[in-house]
Amino acid sequence: MKDLNGKTAVLVTGGSGFIADHCIIKLLEQGYKVRTTLRSLNRQDEVKDMLRKGGIDAFEDLSFMEADLSKDNNWDKAVQGCTYVLHIASPTPIVNYKHEDEMIVPAKEGVLRVLRAARAARVKRVVLTSAYGAVGMGNINRTTPYTEKDWSNLKANLHPYQKSKTIAEKTAWEFISNEGAGLELSTVNPVAVMGPVLGTDYSHSNQVVKKMLEGEIGACPKVYCCHVDVRDVADLHLLAMTHPNANGERFLATTGNALSMLDVANILKKNLGETAAKVPTRELPNWFVRTAAIFNPSLRVNMQKRVGIKRSSYLSGHPALVKK
Repeated sequence: MKDLNGKTAVLVTGGSGFIADHCIIKLLEQGYKVRTTLRSLNRQDEVKDMLRKGGIDAFEDLSFMEADLSKDNNWDKAVQGCTYVLHIASPTPIVNYKHEDEMIVPAKEGVLRVLRAARAARVKRVVLTSAYGAVGMGNINRTTPYTEKDWSNLKANLHPYQKSKTIAEKTAWEFISNEGAGLELSTVNPVAVMGPVLGTDYSHSNQVVKKMLEGEIGACPKVYCCHVDVRDVADLHLLAMTHPNANGERFLATTGNALSMLDVANILKKNLGETAAKVPTRELPNWFVRTAAIFNPSLRVNMQKRVGIKRSSYLSGHPALVKK
């Protein structure tokens, strides 16, 4: 499907987001026509400023559409004429939530709105940005490597954000199987996403680094995590969008070995000099983090369920980035 200018059109949901901006940059660089959704069109100039920081200086192939995942309005118009959809927008973790449905319901209903609109518009393929949180959470004493065939355990005591990612992705695959009418789907499941920050919306992993640099974190919880560069994640989205063999596949996105939070701190210290003067150099015992998380909602979101997991578990649980 081509637009009137002979270019393939792609809808990117959530155009102000960290991953979405880098995907838009890749798409524009490769000659696609891009339409992106925003909850408010007041952010158009902000998005363009972010894209300029990423190297884009022409916007004739970029347009904006106001659309909210919690509402039906405009989704049919947003996908009209598009060959592909990158559904990247998703509710972010809420620290002080009253009920898990505050994260689960918008994620599930949002993905269904996008898929229904895409099916009606005869879109070829949707790429859903899922997460490692939909693959390897809540599985106790796992000793074998996680793969794209694995799912997080919804019966475990998952944080609502991880639960929302799992339910939203499962919902997407069920829709394709039962109601897709030929619509194709692939998903990208990244671990902690790092990389160049172009604006005010960026990954929670980058937020942790920011807090470390600003001295807001006095010591490092003893937790491990794998990381992936946002530019690699963007490349993977485009491959998942166009490669014939990507239809029906999930793609875990990660690079390198698991790093402890103290490892990250030491890397910052080594490479950033005085800029990293406030970065912590000591590690907190697990019991302290678990106790502190009782009183600190932010720790409950990010740390409490990860303390005590060995580095080797993360190494076995995060396959290398594979571009199929």
